[in-house]
Amino acid sequence: MKCVIAGSNVRALGRAVHALSRIGDELYLEPTGSGLSLRAASPSRSAFASFLLAPLFFQLYQPGPPAAPPRCKVHMKTFLGVFRSLPALEKTVERCLLLLRPHASRLVVQLHCKYGITRTHNLAFQECERLQAVFDTQRCASSLCAPARVLAEAVVHFPQTLAEVTLAAGPGGRISLRSYVEDEAELGKAMVTELWLAPDEFQAVAVVPDSRITFCLKEFRGLLTFAEASNLPLTIHYDAPGRPAIFTLEDPLMEAHLVLATLLDPESSSQPPAANGISHAPAPSDDFADDLESYMIAMETGSYGEDLGAPPSPTFPLRTPHPIESTPKEEEEEEEEDGAVPGTPPHKKFRSLFFGSVMASGGPSPAPSQEVLAEDSDGEC
Repeated sequence: MKCVIAGSNVRALGRAVHALSRIGDELYLEPTGSGLSLRAASPSRSAFASFLLAPLFFQLYQPGPPAAPPRCKVHMKTFLGVFRSLPALEKTVERCLLLLRPHASRLVVQLHCKYGITRTHNLAFQECERLQAVFDTQRCASSLCAPARVLAEAVVHFPQTLAEVTLAAGPGGRISLRSYVEDEAELGKAMVTELWLAPDEFQAVAVVPDSRITFCLKEFRGLLTFAEASNLPLTIHYDAPGRPAIFTLEDPLMEAHLVLATLLDPESSSQPPAANGISHAPAPSDDFADDLESYMIAMETGSYGEDLGAPPSPTFPLRTPHPIESTPKEEEEEEEEDGAVPGTPPHKKFRSLFFGSVMASGGPSPAPSQEVLAEDSDGEC
């Protein structure tokens, strides 16, 4: 792979990397015929973001052999260090070269600056499988589109420490943004911010009345910052609570998608309404980590397309976990949890997003029992 980016688009690439750095710790790169794909996923598998840079984005774009396209991942911090200062990129960098050397396991990033200065970064990478979230925005029940500036001015009123925000459709087509407080008992003590946006502030509004979703604000801020700097409208697609929310940006030179898990409404039934034309079995009563194994897909091996010859359908496959025999130690832990202090706030329930595992089943082997070197004495010394 060999890509040459002009100075006017180097800063756009840097902003995309900054947005992806809010998602995960690893950056996945995949050059394809339709452009260079940059993807990231959160460690908890609750957020996924992708940027597709079209061939017109580059001065020179050579993706490599189409029979075996290279796929690699690099540490986000190392790649982010190249584009750390966005103002410096705009003022000093005239051209950027991305060169992938599979035999040396190196990703070369060269910044050709003014006055003949060249900065070369050799980043180590690992070959990996394809990272992809499967979704269909056309089957979402609600959608709205607004200029990024409008949403940025609304989000700025929320504190940086706020974890989640609730988006709801009110009467008359108005849209509200409200701070989410997990424990209702803390509503009287916590500061709650709520604001309303009129329908004329949006470019398009098609939402289900009284619909609402709760999602993480940190990842949303990253994409919103990129959209505002690029002067692009942001489109939000969502369905019932617990279903993934999809945020999209479209431009002739690039496309961006952000998929976020939404908080499951505790008042809703155990089986959420069908989304994307798929109905699912009742969700298990386990916590966040178990839900993540249910409704999305991600790791797609390179031989997938060769075996089937067609891309996967946009569905959310349901995986049935295998029963695991409980050990005496686990039974004791369950008894301790049953005797928890009343009033403990409940665990957050996020409906899963993606990532069916492709690794072989089987957990780590149990640790060997330790030998008792000194027993307790019953008598007094």
